[in-house]
Amino acid sequence: MSKMKKLTGSFRYTQWDPCLIVSQIVAMQSVLYLTLSLLIAVMQDLTTSTRTLDHLFQYHEIQVKDNEGRAVIVVFVLNAVIGAFVLWTLVGRTKLCLDFSCTFYGIHLLFCWVYNHSFPTTFSWWALNIACASITCVAGEFLCLRTELQAIPLSNIGAKVDL
Repeated sequence: MSKMKKLTGSFRYTQWDPCLIVSQIVAMQSVLYLTLSLLIAVMQDLTTSTRTLDHLFQYHEIQVKDNEGRAVIVVFVLNAVIGAFVLWTLVGRTKLCLDFSCTFYGIHLLFCWVYNHSFPTTFSWWALNIACASITCVAGEFLCLRTELQAIPLSNIGAKVDL
């Protein structure tokens, strides 16, 4: 009975591996913060603003009143699209895209909370981060689903079999 239980189930390896999950979370946080930092640096050069971490973590910087605030919004949306490709590359599972995108933006919420010494309360910050989490999740699921649903090629089987 126990042997049959081991043989049934899905074809993927689904055993819980905390080291793999933690390393994927750390890798995703690192890559997305690296790309966000690079995009913010380019944005700061284009808008001739001062180089500061406020654009990454200060929730008052996200507003549509001036060009600098709109550029920060564009950078976050571009990073969300890049995040979908990072999900596709590092995680590669459709079922895990929601978990990893929410984890990234949840940790970003904690970083912003610590950086500002107060909980983010502006509507623009929440709207942007929810929209970016949605973009990352949905686009990542789309990319992972396309990969998971690719046809398995059967033409590489060496011997032909008569059925």
